[in-house]
Amino acid sequence: MPSVHAVTYSLLRRQGITTVFGNPGSNELPFLKGFPEDFRYVLGLHEGVVAGMADGYALASGRPAFVNLHAAAGTGNAMGALTNAWYSHSPLVITAGQQARSMIGVESMLANVEAPQLPKPLVKWSYEPACPEDVPRALSQAIHSASLPPRGPVYVSIPHDDWDREADDDAELVVEREIDHAGVPSPAQLERLAQRLNTADNPVLVLGPEVDARQANGLAVELAERLRLPVWVAPSASRCPFPNRHPCFRGVLPAAISGITAQLEGHDLIVVIGAPVFRYHKYAPGRYLPEGARLVHVTGDANEAARAPMGDALVGDVHATLEALLPHIEPSERTMPEPLPRPAPAEDGEGRLAPAKVFDTLDALAPEDAIYVKESTSTVEIFWERVAMREPGSYFFPAAGGLGFGLPAALGVQLAQPQRQVIGVIGDGSASYAITALWSAAQYRIPVVLLILRNDTYGALRGFARHMAVDVDVPGIDFCALARGYGVEARLADSRQALETALREGFAMDLPLLIEVPTLPT
Repeated sequence: MPSVHAVTYSLLRRQGITTVFGNPGSNELPFLKGFPEDFRYVLGLHEGVVAGMADGYALASGRPAFVNLHAAAGTGNAMGALTNAWYSHSPLVITAGQQARSMIGVESMLANVEAPQLPKPLVKWSYEPACPEDVPRALSQAIHSASLPPRGPVYVSIPHDDWDREADDDAELVVEREIDHAGVPSPAQLERLAQRLNTADNPVLVLGPEVDARQANGLAVELAERLRLPVWVAPSASRCPFPNRHPCFRGVLPAAISGITAQLEGHDLIVVIGAPVFRYHKYAPGRYLPEGARLVHVTGDANEAARAPMGDALVGDVHATLEALLPHIEPSERTMPEPLPRPAPAEDGEGRLAPAKVFDTLDALAPEDAIYVKESTSTVEIFWERVAMREPGSYFFPAAGGLGFGLPAALGVQLAQPQRQVIGVIGDGSASYAITALWSAAQYRIPVVLLILRNDTYGALRGFARHMAVDVDVPGIDFCALARGYGVEARLADSRQALETALREGFAMDLPLLIEVPTLPT
């Protein structure tokens, strides 16, 4: 009979999972023994980087990404990154090596006591097989659980002495399994939603990351154009669900209760598609909805529908729902919204560029289908105003706001989308959380362009710090030197001409390039 090890690799191969992101220890070596030639192992120097790379890979490919961590300590190191994966619905299949079964009870070193409890509540499902023969079935359940709506990370702890054990007679049956999801509202539900849209006086669309993740961007554009509706992007958007140069595009909603209500004032029907209702950040209490407004929520996540504090909800596949809804929508005679005005030029400082000038330069030189991985949290609004995003899958942002996402996620996205140029736009504070990702970029020759916006502070906290008399400056970091130390080419761009030269060089390279840009604080 085949071993648990052999059946597991057959299962992964059958599911198209042939890339493993990991940082192994002794517990994981039996799994990696005899690593198949048709598989690829991507090593990270820290588990947060490993999970971040896998997160980016899963988001950009739309497929589950396999993560191999080291026991409890490695799992703990990865959990900061896991917060972003949870809220972005990233299908991560996370495995962690466990001590040999006979050593767990005595709590020997590298034993993960009560292993399934450790990653909760940031996983959909967490498990440690009760016996070696159950490992392939457990991993099959993990893969399908991660992939079924709502997608999300899962966790399996595997004792290291399970891999050489024989699988049972029926183990191969689990390799052949396929599970397909089909979910769309009923005709009556679709007709009711269409009637509300067709008869509303002043409806508005709010779109979220699920629209982009399900490749429903084109359908959302068609819906907005047919009804001639203004379109907002949901607060703290982790993806770009609508082209931001389209006349209907209004911007990104603020992540505050009163701020959202103010922006949506005057609309009698708010239709939120593919986003939570809502992801708030800043504490600014107020009414959840403008006076006289009703809300309808279309989502693939039943939990998001259940926890919303207002509105009606339809739970189903977002792409299928939009596709079925459009035939019921009557063309409107409203005037098409006017395109947003282009922002005014920005002024640079002495030896420092204005972030707006950086983004104008990037917009002028980047390929039209470029993918941006953004983790400069203090420049989000400026970026959306100045950088055109036209294609699906063009933007990724940490869904939970957990720092350390940008550098590793950019690598994972580039590995998943080698035909498109990936550009990481990352603040100096954020970059410092995952700087070891540069080693992986160099070792695997990942041709990503990484812009480090160095304003020598945690820009997102400056407003809070002013009220609390807290120093949040982080001066004195030489990112070019750090990059070269890890084996990545680097350029300092302290003028627009230097930035243009560096970007052109980076786009022409087949290696990673880090561009350090001294910028003005925002």
